[in-house]
Amino acid sequence: MTDGTGALVAHIPSLRRYARALTGDAWTADDLVQDTLERACDKWRLWTAGTDLRAWLFTLMHNLFVNQVRRAPPQRASVDIDELAEHLPAAETLPERQIDLQRCLLQLPDEQRAVLLLVALEDLSYDDVARILGVPAGTVMSRLSRARTRLRQLMEGVGPAAPAPARAPLRRLK
Repeated sequence: MTDGTGALVAHIPSLRRYARALTGDAWTADDLVQDTLERACDKWRLWTAGTDLRAWLFTLMHNLFVNQVRRAPPQRASVDIDELAEHLPAAETLPERQIDLQRCLLQLPDEQRAVLLLVALEDLSYDDVARILGVPAGTVMSRLSRARTRLRQLMEGVGPAAPAPARAPLRRLK
């Protein structure tokens, strides 16, 4: 482990950035990074030298996050901020816009948010994201497209896209 300590430490800022965006909470994110680093140290012998350490660390973090979400008790009381919108001041400055972005990111399904953050925030390739999440590259592209569309709708205050109009049934002509 002593050989890889420097390489491991070099990835901590990107792990923290991804964890904070993924969880939406600084304390939870720091705990997730800590758990990821502990898991990396425990499983260090499983990492193959010469492979992408960053992708391996993100895979560990993703798996830990998914396990934590599955084990978490359901949240009891929640307030829909959209219902309180008329009582809140409008977001007109950059810090408020960033808070809106974070709020909207947290409304995305976990699998879409993870793909969006890994591609857009961490600048990973579709293939790397597919390996990290354990899904095909086509699924990554599909989730990314849906995440971008939904995030745009949320940021603009638009509801879900209207369903496509039904097509006339095809007739077989001879």
